[in-house]
Amino acid sequence: MAGAPGVRATARITARPDGRGGTALPALEGEGPLALRRTRATGSEARVTLVGAMSGPLGGDHFTIEATAAEGAELHIGSAAATIALPGQAKGEARYDVRLTVAEGAELRWLPEQLISANGSDLYVTTRADLARGARLTLREEQVLGRAHEEPGRLTSRLTVRLDGRPLLDQELSCGPGAPGGWDGPAVLAGHRAVGQLIVVRPEFAEAPPSPQLLGEYAALTPLVGPGVLVTALAPDALRLRRTLDEALRILGP
Repeated sequence: MAGAPGVRATARITARPDGRGGTALPALEGEGPLALRRTRATGSEARVTLVGAMSGPLGGDHFTIEATAAEGAELHIGSAAATIALPGQAKGEARYDVRLTVAEGAELRWLPEQLISANGSDLYVTTRADLARGARLTLREEQVLGRAHEEPGRLTSRLTVRLDGRPLLDQELSCGPGAPGGWDGPAVLAGHRAVGQLIVVRPEFAEAPPSPQLLGEYAALTPLVGPGVLVTALAPDALRLRRTLDEALRILGP
């Protein structure tokens, strides 16, 4: 697990119907800093919590999470606490890759806590969701630039969602030292320290998409070309960002 230049760790989650109206977890495997726990859930879903067993990701680390929801499964994944990107003894960029696969008739909810970019860190995050036709996805990302009274590190985040093999969303944002100029200007973050996005994919949105709307001064709900909705939001801090994204989920309904 440990080796130059940093730590490598992978967590794998597989969910499938248990035949009794619930969801089983035939694969629930974590390594090192990526510890997984099955937690109490309601209804037919299975709920998994990611528990950070070590600090990080640090410079040079590479963490990967792979989650698959088989046909008919309902899987909810969260985390016990925020993830903090930190500088480490090993030089170089850290990577955090999330790979989500959702089959037809399955539902996956990826709702972790915030990612905090600490001063001096350098992290590249990729989140890729591959959905079959008829799959359901709720995915939230929240990024906080720096801890209290601290300048942020370098943070690049790419989010890709594919539906039935075709792109539904593909976007990237880079912030902090070394990022392309203007990232903190009025056209991007406008000086805000917290940025988040919520993507909700539901088959019924193909026929009846929600209407585009503003959610306050710095958030917008935008239908995608396909059965999906994207909410983007800026806020001065993590608490107000979460409130905005929670309100968006309330508007979209269960």
